[in-house]
Amino acid sequence: MQTRADRAAETGRRILEAFLALFAERWLDQLTLDEVAARAGVTVQTVLRRFGSKEGLIAAAGELAYARAGAQRDEAPVGDIAGAIGNLMVHYEEVGDRVLRLLAQEERWPALRPLADAGRAGHRAWVERQFAPVLPALVAVTDVYIWKLLRRDQGLDRAQTEAALRDMVGALLGGRGA
Repeated sequence: MQTRADRAAETGRRILEAFLALFAERWLDQLTLDEVAARAGVTVQTVLRRFGSKEGLIAAAGELAYARAGAQRDEAPVGDIAGAIGNLMVHYEEVGDRVLRLLAQEERWPALRPLADAGRAGHRAWVERQFAPVLPALVAVTDVYIWKLLRRDQGLDRAQTEAALRDMVGALLGGRGA
């Protein structure tokens, strides 16, 4: 019995990983369950049996992504500004483009709205834990759009972006942590 449960869990994990990888590559309306199934090495029927629909798959993949993000974000000790910004950079470098793709589509795909809302709430909760005294400004400064502005639009490399974020956060905290 245990091996059947392990195989089922592994199949579910492969399907979710396939979906997340494809979501990083293309818009949701261009992504098909056939592609997800093929990348996961299963049939479309297996995907549907496991998740019920594309919307069910979106919700499950979002839960997995947010659980991972929460665990990763919590690695930095509270009050460690350099550690928190370094941690934030690791997170955005890994999933920032996928998050931007989600945010760009949330108005067109109702199933994405709860994921975007959960992401915003999770980000705010992280900032509250890390930087409570200057919360409103830090929510903005540490937002994925600031990362996009620095990394994608301005062409800064990761180290330059991390230094800029550290400087902004340090300035908001009265010179601590820069």
